[in-house]
Amino acid sequence: MQSEGESHASTAAPDLANVCSRLGLTLKPSQQTALMSYLALLQRWNGTYNLTAVRDPAAMFTQHLADCLAVVPPVQTATVHLKAARVLDVGSGGGLPAVVLAVCLPAVQLSCIDSVGKKMAFVRQVLGELRLPNLQAVHGRIEDLKAAPFDLVTARAFASLADLVRLTRPVLAEGGVWMAMKGRVPDEELAALSPDIDVFHVEQLQVPGLDAQRCLVWMRPR
Repeated sequence: MQSEGESHASTAAPDLANVCSRLGLTLKPSQQTALMSYLALLQRWNGTYNLTAVRDPAAMFTQHLADCLAVVPPVQTATVHLKAARVLDVGSGGGLPAVVLAVCLPAVQLSCIDSVGKKMAFVRQVLGELRLPNLQAVHGRIEDLKAAPFDLVTARAFASLADLVRLTRPVLAEGGVWMAMKGRVPDEELAALSPDIDVFHVEQLQVPGLDAQRCLVWMRPR
């Protein structure tokens, strides 16, 4: 979720334990190891698969890993509140935030989809190496996805809010919600939403080590 020209890490990125502490996350050592292994795979295969424009390891840690860890507590709260059995991450690219969510929330069943085959091939490789049975990687366009409805649909760097709603509404379960990860509050995108969409919460986030605005836009059909 690199916003337009504003995302940059501070010169001293916090380590993983510090990031988790500041976010109120309690992760097992095995989960922390899995997250760092994922980051290492992302760095190793970035040149081959062109997974992200971010190349510097410290910046990748902050702009990708810490950025996605910041949404774990809100997603966990939402899945409990919704009794969410199924979560879909749209336009997941190299698995952000889907892989991070799968590692941190092993009881949640997740799917991720992206139209770029090599990125989903990378995610499948990650799933094999990290042994994440609660995440499924799907190569394809969201318009063509044939699946049971999802209780929560997330997106990090996928499309405008209006396009996200339009493209994923057919796979949103009754009573389900959208969660869009954004930089600064996207006032123009919010204004472009149709009246039948209820933006019930815009949640400000603070990502440890990142000197940039972050927010979550929570939406549901009226």
